Amino acid sequence: MFSSLATVAAHPVGWGWGWGPGPWFLIFPLFWLGVIALFFAFGARRRRQYWAEGGWGPQRGASGARGVLAERFARGEIDEAEYRARLEVLLATGPQPPA
Repeated sequence: MFSSLATVAAHPVGWGWGWGPGPWFLIFPLFWLGVIALFFAFGARRRRQYWAEGGWGPQRGASGARGVLAERFARGEIDEAEYRARLEVLLATGPQPPA
């Protein structure tokens, strides 16, 4: 009996008894997995937005102008000759690829 009491008294509290750490050891890995998932979700959203808008920067305005011109031609506000003339101007003044 004294040997079992001596074992209990000598054993550090919380080590090797009870249920162990429980599910708490999952908190940090789950937190970082959540952060990484949010990073990829926002990246995918930005990527979809980028491709839906035709890019960012100088090209975006040029493709937007071409879109407006095509819409006006489709609605019949301008004829084919005017459409082609304005399209040539847009393509000539648009951003040039680096040489």
